[in-house]
Amino acid sequence: MLDPVTSHDLDLRSIPPECGYGPDDYANVMADLLPVGAVWPRDADSVQQRVIGALAVEWARVSAAICELLAEAFPCGALQALPDWERIAGLPDPCTGPLETIQQRQAAVCAAFAARGGSSIAYFEDLAARLGFIVHIQTFQPFRASVSRAGDPLFSEQWAHVWLVQVEGGTQVIYFRASVSAAGEPLATWGNKLLECVFERYKPAHTVLLWAFREND
Repeated sequence: MLDPVTSHDLDLRSIPPECGYGPDDYANVMADLLPVGAVWPRDADSVQQRVIGALAVEWARVSAAICELLAEAFPCGALQALPDWERIAGLPDPCTGPLETIQQRQAAVCAAFAARGGSSIAYFEDLAARLGFIVHIQTFQPFRASVSRAGDPLFSEQWAHVWLVQVEGGTQVIYFRASVSAAGEPLATWGNKLLECVFERYKPAHTVLLWAFREND
């Protein structure tokens, strides 16, 4: 019989019992469920055991596919279910356009589910990080008598609604990754139109957005 899974760090009720078992494990279980007698041989070369072995291969394949599907419940790392997650998130959209790589599609899905709205600097920096960018956001304070000091920039009242997004590296480079990227994808892609479009979509409507892209070292 199969040995039970034991762990002090996991909730055993959440672990499908078939995960991690191969054809031999299923063949042993199926053989153990059969009656005992001369007409039920357990020899590996017997017709019965060869039939059981063939059936066990298919059971192992199906259970492995089920276990792999569990990972698809997390949209940021989905592969097989990625088209379904894109459909739910309304992707591709005018911001993303047709994305070229699996990594870009996963990042867009992840960002879409994370975009719950907000107007803080932390929110937009986190939104950029989910798209694969590192940004620093700067706001501006209008010059005010009795508040500002000598040497402060003479920003007018309109600058209270302006914010500057400084993007590290200027562009995002996405490299081809084994087991993640697919055949036919380029070895590297780069760009920042996605970031600009997403920020323009979610920024407060009364604000003006400025961009600064820093050169890579």
